[in-house]
Amino acid sequence: MDAIKCSSTFLPLTNPNTLFSNHTFPKFPAPNFNRRAAQPLSISAKDTRTTEPENVAVVEKPPLSKRFLVSDGLTSPFGATVRDDGVNFSVYSSNSVSATICLISLSDLRQNKVTEEIDLDPSTNRTGHVWHVFLKGSFEDMLYGYRFDGKFSPQEGHYYDSSNILLDPYAKAIISRDEFGVLEADDNCWPQMACMVPTLGEEFDWEGDMPLKLSQKDLVIYEMHVRGFTRHESSDIEFPGTYQGVAEKLDHLQELGINCIELMPCHEFNELEYYSYNPILGDHRVNFWGYSTIGFFSPMVRYSSASSRNFAGRAINEFKTLVKEAHKRGIEVIMDVVLNHTAEGNEKGPILSFRGVDNSVYYMLAPKGEFYNYSGCGNTFNCNHPVVRQFIVDCLRYWVTEMHVDGFRFDLGSIMSRSSSLWDAANVYGADVEGDLLTTGTPVSCPPVIDMISNDPVLRGVKLIAEAWDAGGLYQVGMFPHWGIWSEWNGKFRDVVRHFIKGTDGFSGAFAECLCGSPNLYQGGRKPWNSINFVCAHDGFTMADLVTYNNKSNLANGEENNDGENHNCSWNCGEEGDFVSISVKRLRKRQMRNFFVSLMVAQGVPMIYMGDEYGHTKGGNNNTYCHDNYLNYFRWDKKEEAHDDYFRFCRLLIKFRDECESLGLDDFPTAKRLQWHGITPETPDWSETSRFVAFSLVDSVKKEIYVGFNTSHLATLVTLPNRPGYRWEPFVDTSKPSPFDCITHDLPGRETAMKQYRHFLDANMYPMLSYSSIILLLSPIDDS
Repeated sequence: MDAIKCSSTFLPLTNPNTLFSNHTFPKFPAPNFNRRAAQPLSISAKDTRTTEPENVAVVEKPPLSKRFLVSDGLTSPFGATVRDDGVNFSVYSSNSVSATICLISLSDLRQNKVTEEIDLDPSTNRTGHVWHVFLKGSFEDMLYGYRFDGKFSPQEGHYYDSSNILLDPYAKAIISRDEFGVLEADDNCWPQMACMVPTLGEEFDWEGDMPLKLSQKDLVIYEMHVRGFTRHESSDIEFPGTYQGVAEKLDHLQELGINCIELMPCHEFNELEYYSYNPILGDHRVNFWGYSTIGFFSPMVRYSSASSRNFAGRAINEFKTLVKEAHKRGIEVIMDVVLNHTAEGNEKGPILSFRGVDNSVYYMLAPKGEFYNYSGCGNTFNCNHPVVRQFIVDCLRYWVTEMHVDGFRFDLGSIMSRSSSLWDAANVYGADVEGDLLTTGTPVSCPPVIDMISNDPVLRGVKLIAEAWDAGGLYQVGMFPHWGIWSEWNGKFRDVVRHFIKGTDGFSGAFAECLCGSPNLYQGGRKPWNSINFVCAHDGFTMADLVTYNNKSNLANGEENNDGENHNCSWNCGEEGDFVSISVKRLRKRQMRNFFVSLMVAQGVPMIYMGDEYGHTKGGNNNTYCHDNYLNYFRWDKKEEAHDDYFRFCRLLIKFRDECESLGLDDFPTAKRLQWHGITPETPDWSETSRFVAFSLVDSVKKEIYVGFNTSHLATLVTLPNRPGYRWEPFVDTSKPSPFDCITHDLPGRETAMKQYRHFLDANMYPMLSYSSIILLLSPIDDS
C-alpha cells in the first residue's frame, strides 16, 4: 500500500489514529457542464437541490438525437461494447433516479464542452438497477461519460450531483491530459476526463502469443515502475518513460536472468493529485507511484508514446506490445492492482466515477455515511459487496484475456478479506455468518471476493500474490485465505533477513526458517513458492541505502521527515551517508552481496526491486512516492558502471539459482536433502548469540552445495563436511573483490585464485571474514 504516510511493505499501524478517513485531498473539481448549451454552470446542482427526503424523477420522453440512432440496449456486458454496427452502453447504479449519457468529441473535451447528451428513459433504458442504451452513428474520436441524478445526502451515503460528468467504472480507456506531469492551460490539476468509445478498429496482432505458464517455483520477479525504468536520459531511447520504452529495454532483464516483471500500478491515475512546488529539489511533487486508481480497466494513457494525441487505443496497443515482447523473451508480466481504494478519497475528495455512480455500493461506509479508511488513503473499496466483487472479477479477467497479463499482486490485499457494508440491511452471507451477524470491516475466513477469484476458471490459472496486510492493523502473512493457490509478499522474510545479515542477535533460527521457504508460515497445504521473498521493494530503502543509512532522509518529500517507515532494520556499516571511509565502502559492498545471496539460496520466489542490480540509491529516502526525478529513475549509466562488478555478481547468482534443481523445490526440504552446520559439520548453533548459519543441500545437477553466512564482526575458520573423493571449491565468497567474489569456470586467473585457498580446502576447511557469505561446490579430486 502506498499512501503518502503509510509504508505498506512494513508492518501496518497496530493502533491507527482513526478508523475513518481524515486525509484531506486537494480540491480541484471537474468543471461543470451545462446540459444543453455546453457552457459552464455558475451554480452547482447540489446547491439547488430540494430538501425533500426523496427526489422524484419526472419521466418525460427523451428528445431524439440528431447524431445517433437511439434504442433500448442490453443490460450486459457492463461498459461500452461494440455490436451490430453500434455501441451498447450499460452501467450499474442502484440509487440514481435519472441517467444521461454524454457524448464528447476530443476537441470539445479540450474546450470543456459536451458534444451531445442523451437522456435515458427509465421505462425502456433501465432494467432493475442497470441503465442501458444502444447507439448507432459515427463515434470517430468520440468519448463518453454519464450524469446521474438522485439524492445528495452524504450522511446517507449518496453523492448524486448531475452537474458532474462521471467516468464509467468499466471504461477501457480514459482520456484527460496529454503529457505526464504537465498542467492544462488553466492550471487545473483535475481537468474533465472522459471514456473512450470502442470501435471495430484494426485487430491487434498478437503474433500467436500464448501464456507462458511458468512454474511459480522457478520465477525470479523484478518489481519495476514503467515510467521510472526508462525516463532517465541515459536510457537513450526514443520514447523514455513509456510502455514502448520498457519493451525496448527488456534485453537488460533477460541478460540479468529475470523471467517475471511486476509492474507498479499501470491503471489510469492522476499524477497531479498531490501537485505542489517542492522548494528542496526545485520541482513539483506528483503522484509518481500511481497507487490511487481512477479507472481499473484503463491502462495509464500517459505511459504511451503518443498519449491521447493519437487517441487512447494507442495506449492499449502499446501495453499489449510490452506484454507480447516480454513473452517472446520468456518473461511473464504481473500487474500491481490497487483494488482496495480509489482516487476519490474521503468526503473532501473529487467526485470522478464510483462515488457519483453509486457511492454506497462501491465504498465501505459507516451508518452515518463516513468512509472506513482501512487503506490509509481516505476510502476503502467495498470488495465483498456482490456488485463490487463481480466488478473485480470482471476487471481481472479482462486484463488476462484481452491484455494477456500473467497474474496480479494485490496491494493491501487483506482489505479483500473484510466484510462489506450493504445499505439494504441484508448481509451478503444471509442472516447469519458463523453464528453471528458480521459488522462492516470484520475479517472473514472465507471472503466471497477471494473465493470468486480463486475458483474462477480463468483467474485460477494465473499468479495471485497478496500483500497480506492493510493500514487498519490487519496482518495476515502466513494466514491469508489462499485456496492453495495464493502467494504472499513475505514481509517477515524481509525483516528477519535484514536483522540477521546486519548481525542482530537472536535471529539465526528464524533466518534458517526463511532459507527453507518459511515452513513455519506456509505449512498446512501451502508450499515454499507461496512465499514471495524480498529484501527491498519500491516502498522503503533500496539495497544500497539499506547498508548506507541508519535513518530515513525524507525531507525532500516536503513533510518534515514525518512520512515513511521509521523501523527499517538497516545498518550504515559504521558511518552514515555516502562520504565515508574506504573500509566502510568495502563492507557495504559485502553486505549488499550477502543480501543477494540470501535471496538466491532461499526456497520460495525471490523478488528484486528495480535498480538494486546496480546499487541504485535514493539518498536515504524510503518513501519516494512523490518524485518524478532521479530518485525514482533507473540510471542506465550507473548500470554500465556496475556491469562488471555488482551487476555481474547478481546476474551470475540468478543463473546459478536457475541451474540448481535444489533451489526451487516443490516442497519444503527435509533431512534427506538438507543438513545444517555450524563452524563444524552437523553441529548448528541456534543460540541467542549465534551469528553463523550454514547448510549443505543435495542437488541433482551440482551434486551438493554448501552455503554459509558469517554475520559476526569476527572472522572464523569453518570446517566443511567431509565428502570422500571430492574437494569443496569456492564459487561465491562475498569478502573477495570482484570478479573473484563469484568464480566461474571461464574467469581469467581462476586457477591462481583457487591455489590461494587450496591448502585450506585440502584440509577440508575454509576461512570466512566477518560479514561474509560463501557458496561452495564439490569438485572431484584428481589423484594424478
